[in-house]
Amino acid sequence: MNSLFTLSRWIDSLNESAGKLVMWLVLIATLVATGNALAKYLLGEGSNAWLEAQWYGFGAMFLLGAGYTLRHNGHVRIDILYQRLSPKGQAWIDLLGGVLFLLPVAGLLAWLSWPLFLESWRIQEMSPDEGGLIRWPVKLLLPLGFALLLLQCISEIIKRIGVIRGDIAPITEKPSEEV
Repeated sequence: MNSLFTLSRWIDSLNESAGKLVMWLVLIATLVATGNALAKYLLGEGSNAWLEAQWYGFGAMFLLGAGYTLRHNGHVRIDILYQRLSPKGQAWIDLLGGVLFLLPVAGLLAWLSWPLFLESWRIQEMSPDEGGLIRWPVKLLLPLGFALLLLQCISEIIKRIGVIRGDIAPITEKPSEEV
């Protein structure tokens, strides 16, 4: 189990790094959006490339931040029953939800989105809009984001098994305000 906990810590660290990158992307995407809006309304000149860069930034935030959000228990959940359960009961709910739902869905979406990226890269797909950007970088975000979510799901499954077995203390982290 120790090697699995080491793997879990590595995955957590990877998604922490992705989360920190996403925090900077929020600032960058906001500045790009503001700059593009100001250029359009003050100078009468908008840019499709800047508009698409803004969309790419916002897409990257959600896709690359999903694993980080899972790590910090920030995804939406319905807590009607969950809060009344013991820590081991909560670990069982998280384990079953991860194994039965999140793991297969994240894996399937990562797998299905990979060929979309490869084809876009192969043909050097461009935006149909004049002055638009190449498309493969944003399409790469799909399998990458779902892979990060899949990895974090594996990490959370390892930790929940550890809680159920009594190998680690119950996970007491409440949903974070910063997520």
